[in-house]
Amino acid sequence: MSTKHEHVIGSRNHPEASPVRVIRPSHSTNHQSGAKGPGLFFILPCVDMIIKVDLRTVTFDVPPQEILTRDSVTVSVDAVVYFRIFNPVISVTNVENSRVSTQLLAATTLRNILGTKTLQEILSDRENISHSMQTHLDEGTDPWGVKVERVEIKDVRLPVSMQRSMAAEAEAAREARAKIISAEGEQKASRSLKEAADIINQSPIALQLRYLQTLTSISAEKNSTIVFPIPIELLSLVRK
Repeated sequence: MSTKHEHVIGSRNHPEASPVRVIRPSHSTNHQSGAKGPGLFFILPCVDMIIKVDLRTVTFDVPPQEILTRDSVTVSVDAVVYFRIFNPVISVTNVENSRVSTQLLAATTLRNILGTKTLQEILSDRENISHSMQTHLDEGTDPWGVKVERVEIKDVRLPVSMQRSMAAEAEAAREARAKIISAEGEQKASRSLKEAADIINQSPIALQLRYLQTLTSISAEKNSTIVFPIPIELLSLVRK
């Protein structure tokens, strides 16, 4: 007795329409002539089986995947995949369900690729990761008549403890930079004060002018401060 085999007959239609596959039991294993439609076509009732395939670009979300990165950090990552069927015949004959198979392969590929990356690479190099994932998916789905057009990483979620650690590390780094900037400012101010003191030391009258300028600035403010000027010469006598 001959073994029954299913095959698709017909011709491929306009890319934006949904072609119809007619599956008919046959004794031949080599006949595979394409898809039916659009237009009028005939089928054998109770013998032929019609399968309708959408050739437009469709999308699906990759569920959040718990991934252990190369530096032993657990993250949850999800993505979105854009794909289309470029060969409706082999998408029916080579795989049972091309959409479900593509979704499962996308989830596995996402875990495999991100498992080789560090947390810093995942956070800063999403574009290259998405391109690498798109390339791997396209190679894996090509025998199914599926073309993966684009893959995008949607969100990277870290554990709460890791978020707190990263926030503390960032705050410590900001405080360290602030202290360094303050120390550099103090150093520059000390040099300027030393230069000013050297200049004033060369001319005694400059110190007295500076003293009068300070008194003027104090008296200009609206306060209750009482200033008792002391002659510079008196200070000189006290030092002697």
